[in-house]
Amino acid sequence: MFLLLFGVFRTAVADWNPIPSASMRPNLLEGDVVFVNRLAFNLKVPLTDIVLQRLGEPQRGDIVTFSSPKDGTRLIKRIIALPGDTVEMREEQLVINGQPAQYTALDTAPETIAHVGQLTARRIRERNQTEQHRIQVLPQIAGAARSFAPVTVPADHFLMLGDNRDNSADSRYFGFVPRNLLIGKAERILVSANIEEHWQPRLQRFGMKLE
Repeated sequence: MFLLLFGVFRTAVADWNPIPSASMRPNLLEGDVVFVNRLAFNLKVPLTDIVLQRLGEPQRGDIVTFSSPKDGTRLIKRIIALPGDTVEMREEQLVINGQPAQYTALDTAPETIAHVGQLTARRIRERNQTEQHRIQVLPQIAGAARSFAPVTVPADHFLMLGDNRDNSADSRYFGFVPRNLLIGKAERILVSANIEEHWQPRLQRFGMKLE
């Protein structure tokens, strides 16, 4: 009975999500485990994508977990554009509803890419009309999707991007995400360990609220 109730709780109320990749650097690191509020947006039938009731509206800038519309894989990305928004990207610069985002250079950091080697990531603060957060770009990666033509987000869909813009499989590759595929809102880091340093705890990240 306990295991049954625990399973229902995890699939309907709250959950945790390990970060397996670098697609949300610099805000989420591999080895972070984030708390996911499954009641932030929808009340669902446990173990399904059937929405019983809407509980809240996703906002631009929210970090969310969702099922990929391409293959059902659970992903974590940031909501960049809402239903009805017109959005485009011009050489890394986002333009939402005709308003270009503003960018401020912060610092640089090394990042190792499989089959490529160690590169230097440029970290930047991105500001739009309603929120701001850090992103990073990797100018050395050839063929990254740094531009796309204006698109309008359909009703009950969202456009998702990873904060690690040149190293993220997101809406540029699998399209808009339907609302019923949203799992929950990632709100803070529960625990964190450095997977490259024998899983040493990163205590300074425990309990950190997400930007």
